[in-house]
Amino acid sequence: MSSSDPNIGRLLDSRYELKELIGKGAMGRVYLAKHNLLGGEVAVKFLVQTLLSDKMRARFFQEARTCAQLGQRTIHIVRVTDFGIDDEVPFYVMEYLQGESLGDILQLQPLPIPRFLGISRQICLGLKYAHEGIEVNNQLCPIIHRDIKPSNILITADETMGDLVKVLDFGIAQLLSDDHQGTKTFMGTLAYASPEQMEGREIDPRSDIYSLGIMMFQMLTGKLPLTPDTHSFGGWYKAHHFQNPLTLDELAPHLKVPKPLEALVLACIEKKPENRPANTTELLQSLEELDERFRPSRQLGHRIKDALSKKPVGKSFNTDSIAPNGSIANPNQLCGLQSWPKDKPIARITFAQTIPTSGVPLATLWAMLPKAEIDEIRTHRLYNRVYRNFLCTLSPHPMVLWLTAIYNQRCHEKEGPRWLYAFMDLKASSSTDLLHVLGTQAEYRILMFGLEEPKRCAYVLPTKINDLLSKQIRQWALESRNYPSVGSPTMSKDLLRSEFQKLKPKIHQRMVNHGNDAGFQSSNLSIITQSTRPTDHH
Repeated sequence: MSSSDPNIGRLLDSRYELKELIGKGAMGRVYLAKHNLLGGEVAVKFLVQTLLSDKMRARFFQEARTCAQLGQRTIHIVRVTDFGIDDEVPFYVMEYLQGESLGDILQLQPLPIPRFLGISRQICLGLKYAHEGIEVNNQLCPIIHRDIKPSNILITADETMGDLVKVLDFGIAQLLSDDHQGTKTFMGTLAYASPEQMEGREIDPRSDIYSLGIMMFQMLTGKLPLTPDTHSFGGWYKAHHFQNPLTLDELAPHLKVPKPLEALVLACIEKKPENRPANTTELLQSLEELDERFRPSRQLGHRIKDALSKKPVGKSFNTDSIAPNGSIANPNQLCGLQSWPKDKPIARITFAQTIPTSGVPLATLWAMLPKAEIDEIRTHRLYNRVYRNFLCTLSPHPMVLWLTAIYNQRCHEKEGPRWLYAFMDLKASSSTDLLHVLGTQAEYRILMFGLEEPKRCAYVLPTKINDLLSKQIRQWALESRNYPSVGSPTMSKDLLRSEFQKLKPKIHQRMVNHGNDAGFQSSNLSIITQSTRPTDHH
């Protein structure tokens, strides 16, 4: 993080040495810290100073108290160990977790059914303890999370369990007690909110079950079951109240999801609470019955992983990235292990290449940027808007311009998007091979390296390519074989640069406009989906 942060290096409460800012949101800032008395790393969350009202202090304390009590009862909720006040700013200390959010995982691909069941069961276990409640003033008060969504579910690696799931962010959780006054204003995330939550009505655990049902559908298909007319409160209100959800068969017929599982997911997203599973205990029992059917295949996957981990591997592959079924489960981790090539200058450049694995190579775009900018992109990743496109000309020399732009409101508002681009000479087999991988996988990863610390990849940003563009990319890879070069590669590069300069202002404007649209939640937003191909010159 930027050295301008006055908290870095500070000793908090005579024992917590603040090392690095690792997260920042609307309500709080989270730092990695070292416990100087006991040793080990912890995470410290501060309430932002702009929210230092009595109401927000009380809500912040409730979040800490909730996680402190629940974390002692279940491993599936982040554990809070301390609370304090620093110069009138409240903070709490929690376990430091390393892993990936479920949102990051789902950006790459849906989950296979065995892994889906394992993760869903653990989420249910965490919610079950929350819904059973915490003790407040000698009264047991149920907790409704109110913001169950993929970005609030953290998946960490565990030697015995494989995936260890933690439910995060109880910042807007609702505590149900005899003297509780329910809020009449909407709080939550539009795409996952229950109908009753959007109305501001009193809610119970079945509201969280609805949000979980939306997320379970997304975990299996990669898509949401509802499609609003607009990404606004009104659009989502109509979708949650009146739109019939899509079925799993409609979106992913190839999955062959067992009918009992599909029925369970759709039951969770019934409009009326009384038509949903009555509580998480009932939902958990249904998931466990389904899990029994798939447990043998998951155990086989663990045996495959254990066998592979005992064999020597090359630098291009890491066994930590092997899924329970033996496939690559975490390509982002593999990319994060890469080092800046020795034959490349330490400068603000961009280039494309594949990363070999034991299976299909990974398509990647490497970029060197100031470390402070990468830190901002990573810390405020919810604000990232990514544009991707490929411009191609087959004459005078077959050439592709691979174009990516990143716009983050927090760090690019003044200077505009960060433009990353690389040329691919289609008369070079390495380029056509890479183009084929891109078109087939319909995704790539942006590897960011800091100018000040270039040896290790600082951040990996995955991004997808839409179906139309991936099909066009595959076609270019084939067509380029039959096109002769009738001019210099420089001429084609100049032609593509000219096309890029024409597009640049339009792309900039679209990204800025969408960056201010609160309806867009994804960190990867496909703004322009049509590829642009300049007219061939003979």
